Amino acid sequence: MNLRDLVYGLYARRVGGRLDHDQVPKHIGVILDGNRRWAKASGGSAVEGHQAGADKISELLGWCSETDVEVVTLWLLSTDNFDRPEVELIPLLGIIENTVRQLASDGRWRVHHVGTLDLLPSRTQTVLKEAEEATAGIDGIIVNVAVGYGGRQEIADAVRSLLLEHSSRGTTFEELAEVVSTDLISEHLYTRGQPDPDLVIRTSGEQRLSGFMLWQSAHSEYYFCEVFWPAFRKVDFLRALRDYAARHRRYGA
Repeated sequence: MNLRDLVYGLYARRVGGRLDHDQVPKHIGVILDGNRRWAKASGGSAVEGHQAGADKISELLGWCSETDVEVVTLWLLSTDNFDRPEVELIPLLGIIENTVRQLASDGRWRVHHVGTLDLLPSRTQTVLKEAEEATAGIDGIIVNVAVGYGGRQEIADAVRSLLLEHSSRGTTFEELAEVVSTDLISEHLYTRGQPDPDLVIRTSGEQRLSGFMLWQSAHSEYYFCEVFWPAFRKVDFLRALRDYAARHRRYGA
């Protein structure tokens, strides 16, 4: 361990020791951004950047476990990412599949897919389904893996699900119009039954949501971190929690 690592370790322990666990967010959403730029800066390939980003996930979940976080949503692949060249997209899907398998085999996390399965290759669909089934009984952090995810697509899928459900019951459009509400739509989101994210973290310095959890993040706090995702450290995570704890959440009041 070099002097820099030692200093960061001491600082992380200091920040963590002062953290009020009563003020820790219960649900954290993370936009894992900057893998390709991190790789380019270090002379590597985009695939190497994605792998480095995937390797960071287990560290993050360990930090969340230490600080009493209950739900973590990881944005691994957006619907827009399908426009990337196959030479990058196919290896990326393989990395995601391996990551999901590792999360499921860890034994500490309850894996839940959020996104549109129909957009994904059959092999990826199978991995996600098997991981969710295998971890359904685990009483640990819920890890939402957002793969093939887009915020607008989620809302469209929720409305479609709502309409199909009420159509099967014989509900008329007039009757549905009388009862439709934000709560009813929420019951058809990918994250139904879960608390909305209290805190959304985005790495790489970009300060936008890019469609991440548009419905659920209406009252979320945002934390934008300058470092690229593969270089995200425990001290960066603790700073985000400290910043969150210092804010006064008004929920529009």
